[in-house]
Amino acid sequence: MRLRVRRSGPLRGDLGVPGDKSVSHRALILAALADGETVVDGFSGGEDNQRTAAALRAMGVDVAEGGDRVRVRGVGLHGLRPAADVLDCGNSGTTMRLLCGLLCGQGFAARLDGDETLRRRPMRRVAEPLERMGGRLRGAPGARPGDLYAPLVVDGLAPGTRLAAIDYALPVASAQVKGAVLLAGLFARGVTRVRERGPARDHTDRMMAYLGLPLRRTPGAPSGGGGQGWPPPWAAAEIDGGAAGRFAARPITVPGDLSSAAFLLAAAALVPGSRVRVRGCGVNPTRSGILDVLARMGVAVARGAERDESGEPVADLAVAAADLGPTTVAGDLTVRAIDEVPIIAALATRAAGVTEIRDASELRVKESDRLAVMAGELRRLGAEIEELPDGLRVAGPARLRGAACRSHGDHRIAMALAVAALVAEGETVVEEADNIATSYPGFVDALGALGADIRSEP
Repeated sequence: MRLRVRRSGPLRGDLGVPGDKSVSHRALILAALADGETVVDGFSGGEDNQRTAAALRAMGVDVAEGGDRVRVRGVGLHGLRPAADVLDCGNSGTTMRLLCGLLCGQGFAARLDGDETLRRRPMRRVAEPLERMGGRLRGAPGARPGDLYAPLVVDGLAPGTRLAAIDYALPVASAQVKGAVLLAGLFARGVTRVRERGPARDHTDRMMAYLGLPLRRTPGAPSGGGGQGWPPPWAAAEIDGGAAGRFAARPITVPGDLSSAAFLLAAAALVPGSRVRVRGCGVNPTRSGILDVLARMGVAVARGAERDESGEPVADLAVAAADLGPTTVAGDLTVRAIDEVPIIAALATRAAGVTEIRDASELRVKESDRLAVMAGELRRLGAEIEELPDGLRVAGPARLRGAACRSHGDHRIAMALAVAALVAEGETVVEEADNIATSYPGFVDALGALGADIRSEP
């Protein structure tokens, strides 16, 4: 699929976005381990979440979808069954890493694989703590000597054995590793503790607590240095596997995905005369760095109808067009806005000054090398952008011109380029945009409904 985008007039509207992808993964997995039926409202229908749903079905869990409502008939903590075939994680690193945590405490072996891009993503970071707990993971060699790559085999535990609890300090902030260790901790003997050195997303912690599992969070002091206003609410999360028995299903409401909303909010900030409101958006502070970045660039983000849903903070968000200024995104702020770096780079092309994005080297091993790809593709549009070892330096405002671009199979690159094209002269064509369905299947329709000149074609 390709996108054709032209400079657009003011964007106006009030709309919702798909359910949060990260929360949807965890809702499915924890609902599968509960006793009884869980109704999940606001479920994200993107391909990544479909991979998690399919994997659970393959292990005997009844997952019935009906639009954005999913019913999961849980099998209990010890009710999963061996899959008859490989668990295909597609392009979803979250699916693969969380399933490693879930599976390493089971009494059966499982094989996990994915597409070509997932096979290039390193898995040692999740395997290392799980192996310390007694899990057994095998994989293929790859680009980094000593690392581990898919296809992975998670060998089952011997009869009568359990994982061992560990006290683990995350080397870097990683919600996927943290979530995998906490899931494995449900099947461990004793208290598993994950200590944080940065703001790793806390969706797993929040959902475990909401469902009544024996999870405890240890408060921490505000971070110094590059925190940029980030006050971490706790320094560690602990799960007591010895006390983690049966737990009852509860309804789960998934908030709107802030990473999807970011593209609409950024479009409103860029296109003169625009004003857009996104309803029911998750504003979890461990991943809402994009809102801080917008504010630092001179964009006022109005919050309304603030509430809590299934342990997650939620609000309506409204943004109007603004004259953008430069900023520096680094340290904890980068961690909290890591998925939004492509759209931040697009915004920076129109800011009056030099914007720097640092501490983002992990983006080199996502669906694409997002730093290299964004630098190259934005240059096609006329941006003045320099690739740094761990980030980007963007000088603005640039006069953007329509061009032929490629997403390199990366959904966030495709959407970021489409938003930048809304303020470019002439027509921009974004090739290889099929992967937008990974996270935001309705992206083109949503932008079009706001008044953008955008269409897709085979």
